[in-house]
Amino acid sequence: MRRRACGLQQALAAVEAGDAGLLLLPDTPDAPLAGRQGALEARARELGVPVWRGSEGDMRRMSPDSAKPEQAIAMLGERADVDSAAALARPGAHWLLHRLSYPSNVGFAIRTAEVGGATSVAVDASFNHAERSRASHVSMGADRLLPVNYVDSAGVMTTARDNGHRIIAVEAAGQTPPWEVDLTGDVLLVVGAERDGIAANLLARCDAVACIPMPGFVPSYSLQAAVSAIAVERLRQLARVTPTD
Repeated sequence: MRRRACGLQQALAAVEAGDAGLLLLPDTPDAPLAGRQGALEARARELGVPVWRGSEGDMRRMSPDSAKPEQAIAMLGERADVDSAAALARPGAHWLLHRLSYPSNVGFAIRTAEVGGATSVAVDASFNHAERSRASHVSMGADRLLPVNYVDSAGVMTTARDNGHRIIAVEAAGQTPPWEVDLTGDVLLVVGAERDGIAANLLARCDAVACIPMPGFVPSYSLQAAVSAIAVERLRQLARVTPTD
């Protein structure tokens, strides 16, 4: 799980120790950062730590107390700027967004996945630069905090399998509710296009197919709602206390 080191002193300690995967500092468009903030930024760049110059809203949102935004926040953990193969070599929950049509949906899904503790997100979508920028904007910076790569679905599934991840689809064609599917451990969670879902040849490669119950009249959830439901169910399963004899 990604954690935070808040404040100039703790952020600097994380950077110096090699524990920082990213450094968040306030954006000052009218003047460069000075003093301890400026020195911290320079040191992070010297050591190769990615720096995110965030808005006032970003600083407030990422701080433990939004009424008192921190002067610096270091994300502890592994860096986000790695390719899909390197990301899938890491343990945890990975998401594959299969051939989605709308950049905003991708952005919402990335943000939801990050909040739910995902390790990475792979996106199979033929988005141009402007569309990818839109997805990034809607994610509200979440795409800076975990690896997000635009890659082919079949290749992602092969790499996930090679790394020992179970592959679980979230699809209306499934018969099993999420709470009856083991979502713990190292998994690749696959959600499909808004209208067509997951391609049949990819669905056949999955170890399980979870279907979120839909007792209402409308025949589907929004993509963000579906990702949220699975992410929270996974956290619930991870938090379960296993009875001991």
